[in-house]
Amino acid sequence: MKILGIDPGFERLGVAVLEKNKGDKKEKILFSECFKTSAKLEFSERLLLIGKEIKKVIKKFKPEVLAIETLFLTTNQKTVMRVAEVRGVVMYEASLAGLKIFEASPPQIKIATTGYGKANKEQIMKMVKILVEIPKTKTSDDELDAIAIALTAFAHMRF
Repeated sequence: MKILGIDPGFERLGVAVLEKNKGDKKEKILFSECFKTSAKLEFSERLLLIGKEIKKVIKKFKPEVLAIETLFLTTNQKTVMRVAEVRGVVMYEASLAGLKIFEASPPQIKIATTGYGKANKEQIMKMVKILVEIPKTKTSDDELDAIAIALTAFAHMRF
């Protein structure tokens, strides 16, 4: 099974495709990146670029599931609204391609990766690096978050 993990954002979008087949002990990373859009672009253009990137990744890797982080409340309502719009574009592209959608909250991701619902960012990143083999060149928090979200989907889904 292949899962597309997304850490939603409009400046930086964490994207990862993980695979695990029956008999595999660990998930494998097929692809990961931190997709960036320029702040110089109109927001609608940024959404278009994000949609195109997601469509391209889905077409190339053919995942069966989209795993995406749910929104968490923050004091900046404008940012929350923009991230919600990014989530909408990503979920729309995934739905068009026939992917199942799995949503995970930050505490669910923390529990799935560390066993502790109040784990901090460093603890999550450390465990992600233990759970899957990650090239040393992969250091973006957004990318590692996307991997953690995909791992959470694997932990919750029945095969």
